[in-house]
Amino acid sequence: MPIDYETLKVIWWLLVGVLLVGFAIMDGHDMGVGTLLPFVGRDDTERRVVINTVGPHWDGNQVWFITGGGAIFAAWPLVYATAFSGFYWAMLAVLWALFFRPVGFDYRSKLDSPRWRATWDWGLFVGGAVPPLIFGVAFGNLLQGVPFHFDNQLMSYYEGTFWQLLNPFALLCGVVSTAMITFHGAIYLMHRTDEAVYARSRTAMLLFGTLLLVGFSVAGVWLQSIPGYVITSTVDPSALPDPMAKTVMREAGAWMLNYQAMPATMALPVLAYVATLAAMGFAVLGRTLLAFVCSSLALVGVIGTAGVSMFPFVMPSSTDPRSSLTVWDSVSSHLTLTIMFFATVIFMPIIVAYTSWAYKVMSGKVTAAYVRENSHSAY
Repeated sequence: MPIDYETLKVIWWLLVGVLLVGFAIMDGHDMGVGTLLPFVGRDDTERRVVINTVGPHWDGNQVWFITGGGAIFAAWPLVYATAFSGFYWAMLAVLWALFFRPVGFDYRSKLDSPRWRATWDWGLFVGGAVPPLIFGVAFGNLLQGVPFHFDNQLMSYYEGTFWQLLNPFALLCGVVSTAMITFHGAIYLMHRTDEAVYARSRTAMLLFGTLLLVGFSVAGVWLQSIPGYVITSTVDPSALPDPMAKTVMREAGAWMLNYQAMPATMALPVLAYVATLAAMGFAVLGRTLLAFVCSSLALVGVIGTAGVSMFPFVMPSSTDPRSSLTVWDSVSSHLTLTIMFFATVIFMPIIVAYTSWAYKVMSGKVTAAYVRENSHSAY
């Protein structure tokens, strides 16, 4: 039985969210480890221990990033085109930062030179710290509205500058994103290391977990004073996409309306707090696997809170609210969404299965003794 167009639009909003969460959990702990690398590893052996906790699988986790970008391109083509023109320099900064990761992992230990290795250590730091920061800043700008509009031919025009993206609320969201990913990476390091690296990772976990809780709370309070968006015309969710066929107004507190209309969605911000506190507690007790599961749930809560707050908006416009892109009017055709849906149903379990197998094979502690015994084959 075919799935109706309206249902597919909602399904793909959920699936894009799943891909973003998957990217944050899987590639996020790699980036968190990279962010902590110069600080939890005090000598070359300790830093090699840190690198080898993620070295064998970081490139496999990039599948989530590539798949997420591809899904947005195919499911929400107007969002992809508008975002990549408006956030052009920000996306380039992410790309440039990511360049350091493959070459850093592959070439860092090729030469036995302290200067060479220290340079690549900081390169891996940039590759781990910059993307979460910029993604958080991007979400902060989405919640405030992005200065773009469409003409009668649906050509998008961005009216802002790169520096306007770096406003106080967006930077706070960047701090929350960075704290979230670094907290997640610190717990993963605790799970995979021992002795001095474990102890420093524990300190980083407590620091960034606290920063996440404080930043998330401040952002939530601040968001209530930021005018949100409300569709004021009748919308047919099953109609063909046309972002200009609606009227939209900005209204104080609008980003909180979904929680009033659907009280069950309050579970997401509650999950963000409870899971973060549980992760910190389990980590302190040495139950690092449970702590990692809880920190993953905390990511679900934080990212889900942003998504539910904005629903059905995906990319609001601050200069022409009518041009705002929503779940209903920024999507591909019924046929495209249907084909993508069944492709996802087939291939997503395969990705999860081989990722689970790979992590099972590479489980266990990475120690200084292991690095010294495998000096030529380890990262």
